[in-house]
Amino acid sequence: MEQKVLLPCRRVFSDALFELAKEDKDIVVLTSDSRGSASVENFAKYLPEQFIEVGIAEQNLVSIASGLAGCGKKPFVFSPACFLSTRSLEQIKIDVAYTNRNVKLIGVSGGVSYGPLGSTHHALEDIAFMRAIPNMTVILPSDTNQTRVLVEKLVSYTGPVYVRMGRNPVEDVYQSEVPFEIGKGNILLDGDDVTIIATGEVVKTAYDAGILLKEKGIYARVIDMHTVKPIDEEIIVESAKKTRFIITVEEHNIKGGFGSAVAEVIAQKSPIKMVILGIPDQFVITGTQKEILSYYGITPEGICDIALKELKG
Repeated sequence: MEQKVLLPCRRVFSDALFELAKEDKDIVVLTSDSRGSASVENFAKYLPEQFIEVGIAEQNLVSIASGLAGCGKKPFVFSPACFLSTRSLEQIKIDVAYTNRNVKLIGVSGGVSYGPLGSTHHALEDIAFMRAIPNMTVILPSDTNQTRVLVEKLVSYTGPVYVRMGRNPVEDVYQSEVPFEIGKGNILLDGDDVTIIATGEVVKTAYDAGILLKEKGIYARVIDMHTVKPIDEEIIVESAKKTRFIITVEEHNIKGGFGSAVAEVIAQKSPIKMVILGIPDQFVITGTQKEILSYYGITPEGICDIALKELKG
């Protein structure tokens, strides 16, 4: 049996958007000297009239996209998440969100994907930034199959959206059938001992932790919360009532990110013990993405250890 070649979500996102853009001339791709990082070379080569390269000028990148949206275009902005979410934050807030423009902001190489390049290239605050901006939808796909479905949804979805993807190839979470509704989480495993809720490319890590726990006789409810904002409050409250505690998993600073979003729901609607697993509030070590995540316990074994500790307590 031929083994499937693993691809990064950014490549699949670009390829899917390219196919749609060949038929929809209103789709325009903009990038900040990062066509390689964003895998959008196909637009520059084959659809040059639907491609804009602004160079290393992220503020201009976002403002131009806002103007295009005001003219009825469907701009997709591609840039490394670490720069898109910081250098152009004011333009995102004012030119896109305040005016409620139909701009899709695609942050590539998010989290610690650029591991060896150090903290200047890590995007570990972007979810906190973006979810605090009114009118902004925030989505983190978990695998390439979900990413393909997401692209189709985004083209027809009106309003500002921030999408964060990693840089490296990812394993499958989903097969042929991919349930995807913006604002609704997906239950991957069900159980009544513990709930593990993850977002983005660490969803597979959470799923594998659920399998490990099952082997130990512990049944975890594992949820893919691809949409961080608007977050699925219903599934969080349901989980809080059904299981003994909740673990959240994210490739982001534990301050203000996904875990904080879940905690806001829990504290107000169904208080329960929870543990937020992510990057500590510090500048992280230098290493590969895998090495960094392993160092901070963002592994199936690390999640499993937390669950066992809490259950014993």
